[in-house]
Amino acid sequence: MTSGVLTETSKAETAGTDPVPGIVRRRLAGPGRFTPHFWLTAILVTGIGLVLRLVNLAHPKEPIFDEVYYANEAWDLLQHGVEWNPEDNTPQYVVHPPLGKWMIALGEQLFGYNSFGWRIMAVLTGMATVLLITMAAWRLFRSTILAGTAGLLISLDGMHFVLSRAALLDTFLMFWIVVAFHFLVLDREQRRTRWLHLLETGADPDRRPTLGPPYHRIACAVALGLACGVKWSALWYVILFAIAVLVFDMSARRSAGARHWITDSIPEGIGWAAAIAGIALLTYLGTWWGWFASDDGYFRHWYAETNGLPHDRLIDPLVNLWHYHQEAYKFHTTLDKGHPSQSWPWQWLLLGRPVVFHWNTTVPCGASSCASEILLLGTPLLWWSFLPALVALGWLAVARRDGRAWLIMACALAGILPWFQNMPEHRTMFYFYALPAEPFLVLAVAYVLGAVIGPARHLRPDSDQRLVGSIIAGAYVLLVAACFAYFYPIYSGMDITYTEWFSRMWLGSRWI
Repeated sequence: MTSGVLTETSKAETAGTDPVPGIVRRRLAGPGRFTPHFWLTAILVTGIGLVLRLVNLAHPKEPIFDEVYYANEAWDLLQHGVEWNPEDNTPQYVVHPPLGKWMIALGEQLFGYNSFGWRIMAVLTGMATVLLITMAAWRLFRSTILAGTAGLLISLDGMHFVLSRAALLDTFLMFWIVVAFHFLVLDREQRRTRWLHLLETGADPDRRPTLGPPYHRIACAVALGLACGVKWSALWYVILFAIAVLVFDMSARRSAGARHWITDSIPEGIGWAAAIAGIALLTYLGTWWGWFASDDGYFRHWYAETNGLPHDRLIDPLVNLWHYHQEAYKFHTTLDKGHPSQSWPWQWLLLGRPVVFHWNTTVPCGASSCASEILLLGTPLLWWSFLPALVALGWLAVARRDGRAWLIMACALAGILPWFQNMPEHRTMFYFYALPAEPFLVLAVAYVLGAVIGPARHLRPDSDQRLVGSIIAGAYVLLVAACFAYFYPIYSGMDITYTEWFSRMWLGSRWI
């Protein structure tokens, strides 16, 4: 499903003196450096999304949906270092870690406490996510066309659009997960390239050679800790990426020709799983620096106050933070308060229940009945293609024995499947909980489109299959773009007539 030449054959290989067999070299060699065409494409698709999101960003000027919490809490962090109750001048009890609110606070620090200030960081991190996924797609698919398609589809998705223009935590959660994913892909390339270099020197792959510091692996672990510092749901990606590191190491050893590639990889893999968890934990604790540095944080002196001690013991800050987490965990696991926009995980890919962020019927539109709405709704044609894409991805993963397909599927499901365990308890959940999965769902679509187009190395550029596949893929992207344009008024809160608004309620009462 790739397009273009995978790697260049060295002069030594051409001359027949290469110590590394050609098939091993092809399996271990990376895609190389980004091309100028790639950078032009990446800048274009990211720029399109950025311009769309900056237009009228400050509208509406009042907080929408949960901005009423997070924009205020971000401002509290700037003033006190912790969340604060201005009514009685006491620390505020909150149930999410502080990093996402610190990121919102950066925009407020730069532009003030206003709608533009508390939303601008969501725009920037959302578009950074688009760029990173475009880069990761190029490394996975080795195709500028498919990488640009992935980036453009995210830029033109309604849920990504709305959340990257709102001061909620989920955009920042998605950003750090995608950062970790990008470093995971880079780590895979780095380790395989080092194996290739060792083989070129005549090293024995069964001697467990030293591959050097895994900088990208460490960066991946740090990013995972930062993701957990936004929301705890990132923990599932910590587990998944630790497993992926083990699988990647096994695959690299096998490709290098090691006879005991499983048994040689397991001890090191277990060690790295522990290291990734440890690095992520230390990074996560660092996101609480404001709480540690303050005497005013909620539960900051819980143990000393509960036991009548005059001051904290040396270990008490960690004890107090652990108690804080126990209480927050109880809140999350017992949250069952009803909400008009709540939904179940099985509904998310079907767009069964979007979330109303803003609604106003007193706006001018030149008609007797008007409406202005910001509806958190994925671009329908894109989201309704996710389930077929996942089915096709699973089939291709088995048929092609392609680790990339398995990785993309695992990352997509890690953002959705864990929420099913909360359904028996009737925990209150919302559609935007699926946002971390969306970049990987888009990668699944891009992978399948690549299969429809056909691999360039097996087909002539002017072959009928490639021509027909390109037309199908291009038509799909154009339809998604047209669908986004049609729903844009209810993504951005434009003033439209009630008739125009109602015509976009395709699923009737499910979307109202």
